[in-house]
Amino acid sequence: MSTHARYSTNRVEREDRPDGTILLHSPFPLPEPVRTSADWLRRWAAERPDTVFLAERSGPGWRELRYRAALQQVRAVAAALLDRGLSSDTPILILSGNGIDHGVLSLAAHWVGIPTVPVAEQYSLIPGAQKQLAHIVDLIGPQLVYAEDGARFAEGLAIDSLAGIDAVVSGKAGPGQTAFQDLLRGGVSDVDAAALSVGPESVVKILMTSGSTARPKGVLTTHRMMCANQAQYERALPFLRDRPPRLVDWLPWNHVFGGSNNFNQMLANGGSLYIDGGKPVKALIAKTFENNLLMNGTIAYNVPAGFALLRDEMRGNDALRRTYFKDLDMLFYAGASLPRDVWDDLIAMATDVRGQPPLVTTCWGLTETAPACIFQHEPAPSPGILGVPLPGVVAKLVPEDLPRYEVRIKGPNVTPGYFGDPERTAESFDDEGFFKTGDAMTFVDTGVPSRGLRFDGRMSEDFKLATGIWVRAAGLRLEVLAMLAPLASDVVVTGEGRDEIGLLILPSQAVLSDAALTVKDGACLCPPVQSEIARRLAVLSDPARGSSDRICRALILSDPPSMADGEITAKGNLNFAKVLNLRKSLVDRLYTSDDRGVIRIG
Repeated sequence: MSTHARYSTNRVEREDRPDGTILLHSPFPLPEPVRTSADWLRRWAAERPDTVFLAERSGPGWRELRYRAALQQVRAVAAALLDRGLSSDTPILILSGNGIDHGVLSLAAHWVGIPTVPVAEQYSLIPGAQKQLAHIVDLIGPQLVYAEDGARFAEGLAIDSLAGIDAVVSGKAGPGQTAFQDLLRGGVSDVDAAALSVGPESVVKILMTSGSTARPKGVLTTHRMMCANQAQYERALPFLRDRPPRLVDWLPWNHVFGGSNNFNQMLANGGSLYIDGGKPVKALIAKTFENNLLMNGTIAYNVPAGFALLRDEMRGNDALRRTYFKDLDMLFYAGASLPRDVWDDLIAMATDVRGQPPLVTTCWGLTETAPACIFQHEPAPSPGILGVPLPGVVAKLVPEDLPRYEVRIKGPNVTPGYFGDPERTAESFDDEGFFKTGDAMTFVDTGVPSRGLRFDGRMSEDFKLATGIWVRAAGLRLEVLAMLAPLASDVVVTGEGRDEIGLLILPSQAVLSDAALTVKDGACLCPPVQSEIARRLAVLSDPARGSSDRICRALILSDPPSMADGEITAKGNLNFAKVLNLRKSLVDRLYTSDDRGVIRIG
């Protein structure tokens, strides 16, 4: 099974169909999943009652919740929820981010079949973003709403759509609101009787998609999906069974990766989740450094920007570097490919500390797949390799524009559909029952499928130039971001229906701080930066590359994307369609003789 006792190898079986479609699946059998997430909590409360399950910062140290106490609190809150008349038809809306009370409330609801709907904190906290929250409330129809802090989340709790709905808060309860402490006192309802009706197909959560291409959709997440996904990991990563894993993590629980992958990986394996109140942004990254000094992990999950900031700090912070890598079994990057320099530096640092690097890896999946589907089981020669299907998953590769394939997925971790939207649900599956992901991939080596797959863009982001030539916008965007680092924080590719490709560039903080920068009519003017961008993008203007990836013009935006206007999603991703629509005048400027801030390339 393995060339190393701590992880399995990238084995895959391939079936080629006459129409060019390829089916890939793992030869490893899927271990039998538990029925529900309650089985995990029961097990560890019995076997490791005094092991820390959840911890969050409290003063100079941690507030800790151990497995035995977690089980007691979950059962008490479940009874209190049943006493309030909640059921599978009355979801709980969760406004605030990661926290012990949030975790207990979620597990209590799931124990007795009450779905939870965790949403981005920003929808309550950012002025103007409440319209996204109102859309979700109107779609879901919650009967209870929870927030960690009644004062901090007052605006979200006060929207018209939540009028008359019970509100529970952990602190600073306002008039008519219930303190979470009251739920911990329990109730008279029979929790065990209610739990008997909960099984693998019961809906646990309704997770909202990011809304990067459309209004957020409610993805039905079942116990079967979550439990199967952790059984898949058990087969791929045997080291999870060797010792209880430990994770210091900030990834938000309203997203599938933080809330389903990371949270459940600790619960499934009797591990400990230390909640990091920091984030990979300038104002909060110091908290992450501090938290990782106080407690280190055996696993590290992060986005590439987070790993880059940690790398930069660890270059001069020997204590953080040694603490961070000392016990690390796996370093996992998600959301985008890890830049090669960050990859090399982290491996070198880890090897210096512990004599060998951890498994540095990634996977691919969606909110609809709970999330992991395709996983890089073994050490990769370079970043960006997604791996092969996990046990129980079948990947259907439909030829789209060879060597590019559209990816469709079938497996026990795939959603049954979207909340209240049977039409969208039916459209999302093909006639063989495969979920149509909308993503495209290519083989690392077409002759050796076990070497894995690479991401090749979202098909919905592709567009045609006026000449009829297709532009693979997602792949081109990644290439441009690597070329413009660290000048650009993101870019939007333009040119649909036009003769040439252009760019709207969101500048990095370093560019915005440049003394030579001025702002005029929505664009940044900074001659040294503009010249450097033109020089770098000239590589893409080589006629040999063809017009499908030759960038001819660019504009540096002066105004950041707005979450209130929908230009940025809850995940922090750009909603490209919104940006192009709301900034149409700037797109038009790119393609006219008006040269205010326009960078000409080639």
